Amino acid sequence: MSDDPRMSGARAAPKRRIRLSWSDPAFRAIVWQIVIAGVVVAIGWYLFSNTNRNLSARRIATGFGFLDRVAGIPIGESLISYNPAEDTYGRALWIGVLNTLKVAVIGVVLATLLGTVIGIGRLSSNWLMAKLTAFYVETIRDIPLLLQLLFWYTMLQGLPAPRQSWRIGDAVFLSNRGIKVPYLIWETAHTWAFYGFVAGTIGTFLWNRRANAAQERTGIRPAVWPVGLAAMLGLPLAIWGIMGAPMAWELPVLRGFNFQGGGTVSPEYFALLAGLVLYTAGYIAEIVRSGIQAIAVGQWEAAGALGLRRGAILRHIVLPQALRVIIPPMTSQYLNLTKNSSLAVAIGFQDVVSIANTTLNQTGQAVEGIAVIMAVYLTISLSISLFMNWYNARIALVGR
Repeated sequence: MSDDPRMSGARAAPKRRIRLSWSDPAFRAIVWQIVIAGVVVAIGWYLFSNTNRNLSARRIATGFGFLDRVAGIPIGESLISYNPAEDTYGRALWIGVLNTLKVAVIGVVLATLLGTVIGIGRLSSNWLMAKLTAFYVETIRDIPLLLQLLFWYTMLQGLPAPRQSWRIGDAVFLSNRGIKVPYLIWETAHTWAFYGFVAGTIGTFLWNRRANAAQERTGIRPAVWPVGLAAMLGLPLAIWGIMGAPMAWELPVLRGFNFQGGGTVSPEYFALLAGLVLYTAGYIAEIVRSGIQAIAVGQWEAAGALGLRRGAILRHIVLPQALRVIIPPMTSQYLNLTKNSSLAVAIGFQDVVSIANTTLNQTGQAVEGIAVIMAVYLTISLSISLFMNWYNARIALVGR
């Protein structure tokens, strides 16, 4: 409460009552909101009832009951087991969602790393580095993404057949069937080691929060990296070692006209991932470059006066401040990469759009199929936005 004697007799202003008169702005605002909401609901109800009436007239079934029917859709690439003769449309669509996430998550990470390197390279004092990165950005952004995807897919299809495949070392083979690599045989020890890594990550996060609190309270920050190293690396390795330290690899072997065993990176997946990463990295590079240039030159000069090297200035002073400028537009690029993954249908990669299209063609459930696609991309996009907004708020400057 204020100690100012002039405010001792002050009272809160009375709330203005709404008059039921068209001349009252507040009353008019409420009426217009009710009218607009009613019009939107009426239009939605008309579209819904008209769609149902037309579907019924044409004897087209509605609802999502088809998800429990046997799919019979052949899927060449899936992260979970799938048998087209037994599994349902619901499981097939779930495989499509996982394939979309496999592209989106890995693509976001790789595009961020590549775009950051290129963005920093554009500001390099080395003339050749600056010109090469500028040429990359200007070129890659001017070529439509679909053409880039088709280019990479055509290049991979032009590789030799498996019997004449290119060999990298003794266990990696490049052919028009994809990239064959050694495959780790997953055992129980690896599962528990992964659980240990998750637990160590959570423990490191909690210890970091405790270190921040101790620094604010005492001015002394406990070391975080030894705890993080022990929790995130030492704990999984200890669990893995106690359970026998299994490390068996399944190597690809050429038998007949194709390879047997090992892991496969299909041409469709590699072309989609390469195209999305290279294309999005061009935009991320410009975001990183502009974020760095938004930091005042005095920051560089002050740090240089203290004897810090240019790399140390960039890592410890400039980039942490530039993140506050970089994060919002970066979120848009992550969303664009995720939504652009729907172009996978053009090169035959079976993501959620491809499998949903096959499903609606077989079942005739066009409205439900489109609704599933919309729901999947809406959920993924909202999840990315929520996480990035949380991170942006976490690194924002806090007024005192």
